[in-house]
Amino acid sequence: MRKTLVLGLSLAFGLVAADSASAQVKLGVVGPLTGGSAAFGAQLKNGTEQAAADINAAGGILGQKIQVSVGDDRADPKEGVSVANKFVGDGVKFVIGHFNSGVTIPSSEVLQENGILQITPAATNPKVTDRGMWNIFRVCGRDDQQGVLAGGIVADKFKGKRVAVVHDKTTYGQGLAEETRKAMNAKGLKEVLFEGVNVGDKDYSALVSKIKAARADLVYWGGLHDTGGLILRQLRDQGVKATFMGGDGMADDEFAAIAGPGSEGTLMTFSPDPRTNAANTQIVDMFRKKGFEPQAYTLYSYAAVQVIKQAAEEAKSLDPKKVAEVMHSGKVFNTVLGEVSFDKKGDVTGYTVGGKKKDRYVLYVWKKGADGKISYAEAE
Repeated sequence: MRKTLVLGLSLAFGLVAADSASAQVKLGVVGPLTGGSAAFGAQLKNGTEQAAADINAAGGILGQKIQVSVGDDRADPKEGVSVANKFVGDGVKFVIGHFNSGVTIPSSEVLQENGILQITPAATNPKVTDRGMWNIFRVCGRDDQQGVLAGGIVADKFKGKRVAVVHDKTTYGQGLAEETRKAMNAKGLKEVLFEGVNVGDKDYSALVSKIKAARADLVYWGGLHDTGGLILRQLRDQGVKATFMGGDGMADDEFAAIAGPGSEGTLMTFSPDPRTNAANTQIVDMFRKKGFEPQAYTLYSYAAVQVIKQAAEEAKSLDPKKVAEVMHSGKVFNTVLGEVSFDKKGDVTGYTVGGKKKDRYVLYVWKKGADGKISYAEAE
């Protein structure tokens, strides 16, 4: 009898130990890993996976290791919803993503219904956080903030000039173009052309002809780097020397590779670049040693995982709703972006780096570096 009892206890303790060992924080990361925006999907994936690895090496979250599931939404809303449903089935509790606003919005509804907390490093359309949902946050800014800055810059730098505004008809691209136009118009500068194009087209000669006819001094682009790069290359090939300008959807070196030498001098608004923060030297070097340049949204994704860890520890719980409550409370989180906090909507309130508050968007210029490569740097 005693032998049976001991055996029973041993089995029971073995089950507890096994269950404890298998307890994991299930975290999903999703973005466009294939297609024209794959460069951005790689940023989300690499940033999230590296943060999870670093947190796991330090003991995990509340003693539990992070298990990362990866989803490819192909920049398609239907695929995004499909990935969200797969995450639900897999027991994922936290999601980093998506990249595109048009994918984030429908996906977040599935995640909310199933009690999953989501932080997007990149989706900037105001509607993402304006719907009053408990589960959605972003560590990037919003298009109505970016548009105010961009429109102000255009109105000031190109006062009395001819401005063409072009967008890709997506939730992000058209939204940013409209916000920029609105801010520009409010400062007294009216565009000479407002035009939408189709993503995936290869020949933009009709658009180039319209820009030529409008005699534009500046072409403002609301859209992503791949289509924008193609349009700029075709503008330069047709002798159009107008300055090109866009937003955070261009923030990948692939833009210059697609656009060619004519990309030099392009203007761009984007969030502060955390690679320039000396406190991040070690993390940036770690990515580079692995052959990956942690540009644009890489460290924004990394920061999103850091926020989840710190909020869970504050809540003393891995319940997504309790973690969200801490995030909505105004708590300050220490991340690779600096010190960040969130408002009641889930929007980031800004970045404090080295005691200095940084705006959510700054101006960049694409220029040739010492290595001969064209990339973006903050405007002086």
